[in-house]
Amino acid sequence: MIHRFILLLMATVISSNAVAVVYEIPDEQTQVIGNNLVVYTQAKDTLLDIARHFDLGYGDIVNANPDVDPWVPGDNQRVLVPAKYILPATEHQGVVINIPEMRLYYYPPKQAGKRQQVVTHPLGIGREGRDTPLGKLKIIQKRENPSWTPPESVRREHAAEGDILPAVVPPGPDNPLGTRAMRLSNPSYLIHGTHRPYGVGLRVSSGCIRLYPEDIESLYERISLQTQVNIIYAPYKAGMANNQLYIEAHKPLDDLDQRDASNTTPLVKAILALDAELPAGEQWTHAEKIVLDANGVTQQPNMSDSGFADQVWFLHAGTGSNVSAKMQSAIQQLQLQNWFWPIRGGAIGEVVLGPFENREQAQAMADKVAIAAQTRVWLAQLPESML
Repeated sequence: MIHRFILLLMATVISSNAVAVVYEIPDEQTQVIGNNLVVYTQAKDTLLDIARHFDLGYGDIVNANPDVDPWVPGDNQRVLVPAKYILPATEHQGVVINIPEMRLYYYPPKQAGKRQQVVTHPLGIGREGRDTPLGKLKIIQKRENPSWTPPESVRREHAAEGDILPAVVPPGPDNPLGTRAMRLSNPSYLIHGTHRPYGVGLRVSSGCIRLYPEDIESLYERISLQTQVNIIYAPYKAGMANNQLYIEAHKPLDDLDQRDASNTTPLVKAILALDAELPAGEQWTHAEKIVLDANGVTQQPNMSDSGFADQVWFLHAGTGSNVSAKMQSAIQQLQLQNWFWPIRGGAIGEVVLGPFENREQAQAMADKVAIAAQTRVWLAQLPESML
């Protein structure tokens, strides 16, 4: 019988007013962060519930689980949480937004004697015909509880559907900008929150970049005026971790990319830019399948990272909301604070408990921890490479 619970605390407590999914970058060679894992649903869960708890967008969770009903997955459904990311092949400065990935990376100014950090969040972008612009911009204005002045073109669109918008929408729960907005140097575009969080991970905006309410509030506190915002188009990424090649493919956007979806040239270029060898034989066949699937899951061409420790059970409460402080409080209440074990590549403040001898033992502890922490706790399985 396993006599100890493993508490995975990757750093000190995150303050409640600065919640974010933050990773440390140990060195300039680090190109892959985070970890994929598997969680098991309860009857009341939706994929969107899971996505938001792990700071994923709609497309992230749905594309990674194409055979799962996103609204009614059912009880005890195995769900892949694709929380491993390849850092975009750009300078680690300011904000980097990868449009086909629908994800933002923010590199805070590096502090002397400390490792570089990166904050990452999912986002929603402009729909077809109202594309979010590419290129290097800057943050030129920050506003809390902003009012929204709908552009005339947007008012006409809504009026055509019988929805008459006011000239100005005041701050409040119905404001599409949410509680925070940051204007870009192309002043028609903002990075802002939303009163409709289910749009994160979709192309539904009029060109602006929208984040979950909790993400924009955290990011707003971290980012200063004149911060660079580099908006790129990179559907295929490659990176090295532990001398292993990882690749990540996202669906190309038809209005921005006229290449055939099976075209592997951009992936080849991304791999060669690493001075890495191209996969060969069966591994290349699998790499081609990753491109065709374009499900956004970061994985190895040799599939060695896909094996989860199926007989080992853990508990995970997510990373996308303020769970670190809640979980640490629960650990103190239940006297689990002495059970510690670090893992590879976790987010700062990420908390995992386990391993448990069997599912029943894990479930019993999940119920106790959920009550003490007052947050949702999932049964989870981790890749062997994390342990």
